[in-house]
Amino acid sequence: MLAGAGTWTAVADDGAPVVHRQDRMMRVDGVSLDTSYFTTGGTGRRPAVLIGHGFGGSKDETREQAERLAADGYAVMTWSARGFGRSGGKISLNAPDREVRDVSRLIDWLAGRPEVQLDGAGDPRVGITGASYGGAVSLLAAGYDERVDAIAPEITYWNLAESLFPDGVFKKLWAGIFVTTGGGCENFEKKLCAMYERVAVSGKPDAAARALLSERSPSAVADRIDVPALIVQGQTDSLFPLGQADAMAKAIKANGAPVSVDWIAGGHDGGDRESDRVRKRVGDWFDRYLKEDRSAGTGPAFRVTRTGGIDSTDGAALTRGASGDTYPGLNSGPEPLALGGGEQRFRNPAGAAPPAISAVPGVGGGLAQLSTFGVGLSLDFPGQYARFDSAPLTDSRRITGAPTVRVNVKAGEGDAVLFGKVYDVSPDGKQQVLPSQLVAPYRITPGQQGKPLELTLPAVDHEFDAGHRLRLVLAATDLGYASPAAPTTYTVSLDGPLSLPTAPGLTTEAAALPWWTWGLPAAAAVIAAGLLLGARRRTATPAPDPALTDVPLQITGLSKKYAKSADRYAVRDLSFRVEKGQVLGLLGPNGAGKTTTLRMLMGLITPDDGEIRVFGRAIRPGAPVLSRVGSFVEGAGFLPHLSGRANLELYWQATGRPAGDSHIAEALEIAGLGDALARAVRTYSQGMRQRLAIAQAMLGMPDLLILDEPTNGLDPPQIREMRDVMIRYAAGGRTVIVSSHLLSEVEQSCTHLVVMDRGRLVQAGPVAEITGSGDMVLVTSAEEITEPLVEKISALPGIGSAVRTDDAHGLLVRLDGATSPQLVTELVRLDVPLTGVGPHRRLEDAFLTLISGASA
Repeated sequence: MLAGAGTWTAVADDGAPVVHRQDRMMRVDGVSLDTSYFTTGGTGRRPAVLIGHGFGGSKDETREQAERLAADGYAVMTWSARGFGRSGGKISLNAPDREVRDVSRLIDWLAGRPEVQLDGAGDPRVGITGASYGGAVSLLAAGYDERVDAIAPEITYWNLAESLFPDGVFKKLWAGIFVTTGGGCENFEKKLCAMYERVAVSGKPDAAARALLSERSPSAVADRIDVPALIVQGQTDSLFPLGQADAMAKAIKANGAPVSVDWIAGGHDGGDRESDRVRKRVGDWFDRYLKEDRSAGTGPAFRVTRTGGIDSTDGAALTRGASGDTYPGLNSGPEPLALGGGEQRFRNPAGAAPPAISAVPGVGGGLAQLSTFGVGLSLDFPGQYARFDSAPLTDSRRITGAPTVRVNVKAGEGDAVLFGKVYDVSPDGKQQVLPSQLVAPYRITPGQQGKPLELTLPAVDHEFDAGHRLRLVLAATDLGYASPAAPTTYTVSLDGPLSLPTAPGLTTEAAALPWWTWGLPAAAAVIAAGLLLGARRRTATPAPDPALTDVPLQITGLSKKYAKSADRYAVRDLSFRVEKGQVLGLLGPNGAGKTTTLRMLMGLITPDDGEIRVFGRAIRPGAPVLSRVGSFVEGAGFLPHLSGRANLELYWQATGRPAGDSHIAEALEIAGLGDALARAVRTYSQGMRQRLAIAQAMLGMPDLLILDEPTNGLDPPQIREMRDVMIRYAAGGRTVIVSSHLLSEVEQSCTHLVVMDRGRLVQAGPVAEITGSGDMVLVTSAEEITEPLVEKISALPGIGSAVRTDDAHGLLVRLDGATSPQLVTELVRLDVPLTGVGPHRRLEDAFLTLISGASA
């Protein structure tokens, strides 16, 4: 029975329909539930949506989404589940006869509302969404109540027993957080509290514990969930990993219902939950399957968010999506990768301590997000793991799904409990990154030991760069899990290669749209602003400087702060000059401000201070002098079904400039594409696409050509061809500015350099000057040079900086006033056993020394 009383409140949002909220306490089967009901005015009937909250939360966390859906024409109900917020009762972890039946009683109440659309007597048109705990109850309600018409569960579980006891290993940290977040064991149903305390003490889940959690899981009614399901799961989620979403997607699809799967960047371990995008997609999903709006786009069958790098203009993480027309699962497009290592023995230490570290609930989100940027923060203790490495990759390789490997395992006695993970190892072997900080546990019983056994590793979406290695680690311990306390020895060997899922059917969003898709609206905005501001705005543009008419570029005092920051600079007090015929390399580590500088140069963003002049004219958005500038930044958008030549002709037509001014033949001759121009772009290799993009930037033969990372994704022969393209272009008296991380290529193709670090200029000048025609000295020693000695040398008068070489027998010294003889005198005084002193001309070492000096 339902009973209750409530109050009405109205909320409005800048002209959107007024949303009324009715708060009421309802008695459901003897338990008080705190509910809110959201609607807009009008007499027409509309579909209803129920929104569940996450574990440890309440209905308050879903209010914003409820108001948005109500404004979009739904009747929306939120509630605090038993044991949370102001609701009564004990937490039963979505028991069918308690929390799930509560949802059915709320559906009963909706069926009696005059504004709710009905499919039949007592049967409202209703969808359910929610995250985590609320996502699970949406799945369970769809299995137990046939009136549910569509669901959109987010970052939730399919089988709670498998989530907390994966492969029979106790996920002790997350289980403890569960109980604590729920208010302590006494706030749970008695048998749940008893089960937790029993498993926590023993460190091993028993059959009764697994059965108790399984019967309260959506997987228990897998054959009865047959409604359209949008499944949103987190990539940085060690609580409910991607395998849970995979199981629910396959089961619901097998029942004949439409299913879409969306892997977001964040999860229970933190990171970007992409709330705005996900909320919009949920709304579209309900529009299609509740409102039956066939024009509503439900999105692709599968989408995964990919992250990489930081936007230098605002410090935000860069993301883009990859999608496919079908859900590929976790093992699509498997490719074998050989691993070396042989048979290995290692120990499970007494008390399983110290444990290895991967995901750490509560702080793991920071670690997981950092791992997407190439920062490794996991830890394995010597003697407690086996390691198997691949050879360096000849080209980059992306994994989308769960790798698998066959192994042979033996334990000294009893079960072997192992933790599998795949690392991304840098070319020098000094850094290893654990994608999303994920690890997979395995309990291998004596009956499974000594014979080939297939292990499924954590499901991830991660790109391994060329030159990197993949490292399979099987560890005896992990901080998040319970391991056997008794010491023993494990023996592990491989029984085949590592199988890598590649999901070949996915298409990644383009890094940048063709310029006219944003250029024309931007130009219109600039024109509109000019009309509004009038002559005063026009006179704000500085007059041309006749003295700089023949100077391709002069930057003076340029500064740009990060968005929403009063004191953090992307670029600060930058000044340099570029002359005709130069090929200028713009160098600096990630975050140095290179891309921000190029964007300001092209008029895409406005400096906070300083000035940029191209051929004497100040740069402003839409400045006419920009017609003398060609650019290639973050790729080009080509129509794949058209030929290379047709793409270039279409691009030039969009500029509105005369066809005779395109100089297309000259651009194509320099780019060197040959007969490939007549073929469709979809048949091009990555190197050919890059050259076509360079040719596009060269159309009109601009006097200043700007190239941002033009060699990305190219193999060594293609890189050499790209170098020749730049040199040929500048040979005609034009100027090229190239930003690149490939220092060896910059050294061979550039005549001049500008080195930046942390937004500031470190050094500018000819390449020969910067690489050490006098101020860069290499010192070698018969003995290893210690860090205290390096500090003493760095502190000497006239010394800019000193950095040890990798073998510790060498020292790169930048002279800042001192001479080489003076340096030798000081080194002898410090008793350094010298074996050689001379100028050093390697750009990589000079660059590292400059950056080290700038950061000091």
